[in-house]
Amino acid sequence: MARDESWLTEVQVCPSILAADFGAFRSQVVELMDAGARTFHVDVMDGHFVPVITFGHEVVEAIADEVHSRGGALAVHMMVQEPERLAADYAKAGADSFTIHIEATRDIHRALQIVEELGMVPGVTLNPATPVAAIAEAARYARNLLCMSVSPGWGGQAFIGATLERLPQIRALAGAGVGVEVDGGIGPDTIVGVYEAGANRLTAGSAIYRQPDPGQAYADLVERVRAAGATIA
Repeated sequence: MARDESWLTEVQVCPSILAADFGAFRSQVVELMDAGARTFHVDVMDGHFVPVITFGHEVVEAIADEVHSRGGALAVHMMVQEPERLAADYAKAGADSFTIHIEATRDIHRALQIVEELGMVPGVTLNPATPVAAIAEAARYARNLLCMSVSPGWGGQAFIGATLERLPQIRALAGAGVGVEVDGGIGPDTIVGVYEAGANRLTAGSAIYRQPDPGQAYADLVERVRAAGATIA
């Protein structure tokens, strides 16, 4: 598991493998790493907290060695009821961060503590209709603050414009060494706006993997953010 946590606060475009070809996860991860990607976003859904079911810790395990050997990280986003039950499985599989919905657990402090004790970066997120104030206390114990810019559960949704008002509030909660991530509807028309609103980890799925050339689509998004003044390795 990667120990260097600089990726949390760097400006990065983070491919979401939810939009990848499920039959070719590894090769598509390699393709994006060749194009410069380092952090991959892994959406885990349980069919309960959200209606959709995606994949389990075995997918993380299948790509962890490739990602870590090239200096990358795996950021797991749990759209799962009481996700702390599964934290040990993801830690063992090679997850670097484990982000929990404030709405999905009865004791967010204990849940984040479990994640920390397992050696992963604890993260907290919230649904678009949940007030940012709901995570104010939990943000003290998290090192990744994720702002959902669509309703959780499906890829390819349209970006919710109110995210641009919420991101500065979330950025204000982030202490030193804490990353601010945005997830949902991020593409050529929205990526600069969310960066300027305070996000440093810009997660994109369909805008990368559903394009004819995912590597070029990733590079194009990077260039848009770089043109807005960001430093991206």
